[in-house]
Amino acid sequence: MGLYHSCHVPSCPFRAPARPAIDVPAPGPLYRIVKNETIDPGKKPRASRRELFGWAMFDFANQGYTLLITTVIFPVLFTTVIVGDAENEYRLGNLLWSVALAISYMMVVLTGPIFGAIMDFSASKKKFLFASYLFTVVTTALLYFVAPGYIMLGVVLMVLSNFGYAVGENFIAAFLTDLGPPQDLGKISAFGWSMGYVGGLVSTGFVIAFLGDPTLENFARIRWVGPFTAIFFLVTAIPTFLWVKERGVARVLQAGESYARVGFRRLRATMREIGQFRDLAVLLLSIFFSMAAIYIIITFAFIYGEQVIRWDPGVQVYMFVIVQITAALGAVAFGFIQDRIGAKQTYISTMVLWTVGIVLIYATPQLTAFLNAALGRDWHPQYVFLFVGVVTGVSLGSSQSAGRAMVGVFSPDGKSSEFFGFWGLSGKLAGVFGVIGLGILQNWFGLQVAILFCAVLFIVSILVALFVNQERGRRAVIEYSAHNPADAD
Repeated sequence: MGLYHSCHVPSCPFRAPARPAIDVPAPGPLYRIVKNETIDPGKKPRASRRELFGWAMFDFANQGYTLLITTVIFPVLFTTVIVGDAENEYRLGNLLWSVALAISYMMVVLTGPIFGAIMDFSASKKKFLFASYLFTVVTTALLYFVAPGYIMLGVVLMVLSNFGYAVGENFIAAFLTDLGPPQDLGKISAFGWSMGYVGGLVSTGFVIAFLGDPTLENFARIRWVGPFTAIFFLVTAIPTFLWVKERGVARVLQAGESYARVGFRRLRATMREIGQFRDLAVLLLSIFFSMAAIYIIITFAFIYGEQVIRWDPGVQVYMFVIVQITAALGAVAFGFIQDRIGAKQTYISTMVLWTVGIVLIYATPQLTAFLNAALGRDWHPQYVFLFVGVVTGVSLGSSQSAGRAMVGVFSPDGKSSEFFGFWGLSGKLAGVFGVIGLGILQNWFGLQVAILFCAVLFIVSILVALFVNQERGRRAVIEYSAHNPADAD
């Protein structure tokens, strides 16, 4: 899922930073050449306010999908109503939900880097983004026809719909490096994520208020969640296609060539060159483990609240609001922190915060019992769970924004689509690993114990990230841009 301009108000959040967060020592003036001009990559101009707002509006639009279709409403509807195996603690529904999402993420894994290579060669990021947007809108609207017992139709439509949404995440992220210099990417990415959480609050708030709960008794109304999500996405993403620019120059295909063949060839070349960007490779491995855990939380958080915490519908609404607000605040706050202390330190800090949050999620029933005994209270675990939601909300917004911005810092302009394709590959492959792993573990041990798998994943992510050298990674980008000026056109 930024907004900067020449603001002269000292407190303006979009004012340029007082100093760059990344100081890359270099033996000489390693600059890239664009249209016969020598340009320092660190002094790339910021995009206009309108373009930055248009870019962020895609995050605003697609967060409605994230919440309504993969987190808050449709997962509960699918597991408890469409499949509805209450006698087996909904374990079959949970497993099928995991399988549907895993298949869609695997489709992104197989296509993302190739799409990225083609987009960079043909300067067609905007066309690919538009195609994924329309595909998501149509397949999401069709979820209306998934009724109780129509399990396979639900699985197939979720695979298609989530594929369109997830591959679109790669496409919109590939524009990030065009929007400003490296030292601003943390704030720009954070602005996009925060706009996303506002969009999620608006869209999901409407559904909860007017369509009601995902229950069998309310099915006639709540089945409209698919068409509503599609219309919300369709309308609110329009500014993206009006104002975001397609930069770069399309290369001419040689006789007998095709974009698919060129895409595979560029992908092979990038794989050979990946040694030049070893810090990006290490980062992507760390992101693999962190995103595996985050996808589990996104997929099972409200299922966990329903099945383990056994919250009331009203508390579910409070949790939704708390997570959206704290996630937006976390994204913005850590965006500014990242541009001050560096991307690596910020990223690791968010992983530590996540680990604490997962332990609290697991321990909510026990923590509630302890507090009741110590304070003489009779609180239900659902109310303690709301406080846990503050920690996880801040973690959710900050970690995803920090990871995306860090990939942007390590990506040369001419390969941004390819590298964000690899970012998508790492994240979606992680989604496959995470949701299938959790689906299997909850089938063996139950959902509460299985959630600790996320804490293990975050710890591994931290250990891997310790080997990332941010200055060396930026130096590699500058050197590549200097020796490959054609890629920057």
